[in-house]
Amino acid sequence: MNSSRVLHRSAARTTTVAARRTRRGSEFDSLVRRIGDRDRVAYEELYRRTRGLIYSRVLNIVCDTGYAEETCHEVYLQVWRSAASFDPARGNALTWLTTLAHHQAVDRVRRECSAAGHEHRWGVCDYRPATDVVAEEILRRQEERAIRLGLSTLTPIQRESVVLAFYGGLTYPQVAARLGIGLPAVKARIRSGLAQLKVALA
Repeated sequence: MNSSRVLHRSAARTTTVAARRTRRGSEFDSLVRRIGDRDRVAYEELYRRTRGLIYSRVLNIVCDTGYAEETCHEVYLQVWRSAASFDPARGNALTWLTTLAHHQAVDRVRRECSAAGHEHRWGVCDYRPATDVVAEEILRRQEERAIRLGLSTLTPIQRESVVLAFYGGLTYPQVAARLGIGLPAVKARIRSGLAQLKVALA
């Protein structure tokens, strides 16, 4: 007896819920049809009654509150623009609305992913000068090695004069003073040393 009462109450409750859903669905259908006739009051009511649901659906897809708010705005703009094309025979208004929200949210994710990919590709292109810097550094090191090898072919007095003048930043008179020899001798050493270095680097 108790089991029968429980089953009866459960069935009655299920019937009541289904009736409420049907009634609510019919109300949403009516609101969308009115929006199709450019009824702003109906538009505001639909927005008020569905914005929580739509925001939640969108947020679950885009996973960002800012994007969710922007996407919901786009959804309701689309509702205003396309309500006249709503066909109840293809589904109720709430299903239609949540489908619009789903599509807008997925499109938003695709756009953001595409933009991120574009930024990544731009970043790779923008990074090319750094690659050139690396190449230049490699060449610089290779040149330094070649110069060191070239300097090793000079006599000690040639090498000392060239290094002081070109790597020490000294003028010819300063090199002469540093080495304690005459300026003509310094010029001769540097001139012969550079000639030999040029041959070694060729």
